[in-house]
Amino acid sequence: MTAEILSSLIAVVFALTVIFVRVRASRKPTNARKILIPPVAMSTGFLMYIAPQTHEPFLYAVAAFLVGVIFSYPLISTSKMYRAEDGHIYLKRSRGFIAILLILLALRIILHTYVEQYVTILQTGSLFFVLAFGMILPWRIVMYLRYRHLAGQRVAAASESAS
Repeated sequence: MTAEILSSLIAVVFALTVIFVRVRASRKPTNARKILIPPVAMSTGFLMYIAPQTHEPFLYAVAAFLVGVIFSYPLISTSKMYRAEDGHIYLKRSRGFIAILLILLALRIILHTYVEQYVTILQTGSLFFVLAFGMILPWRIVMYLRYRHLAGQRVAAASESAS
């Protein structure tokens, strides 16, 4: 099995995992920790840059991050939260979210095929890690801000009813 096919299969497994986790997460209340831990945990992946084989030109990494930021927009637009009657904050499930993840996966595979013609397979992997981080970070920051807004409404409502 070639490295290209293996990396595409791994991307498919990750995408399906994200879909599965996202569907399950919509059944339970969310909190700041659940929103912020994924990008913090993912940031440990930057340790790959200890290996010189993963180094690529800085502008390539900046471009990969910016493409990730662009790709985060559909994730942001399909990630909504609401306060349930029980007072907890939940992520609202969106059918569009799954379709968007699958479209982003297809784009990633197409981009991967293009990029690997110009850099090594290890550099391609590191660039796509940066791209993924560029998607996750703004998405989770926006989710956190939305969560804080809803949580702040709860605090404000509680203080108004107490006075």
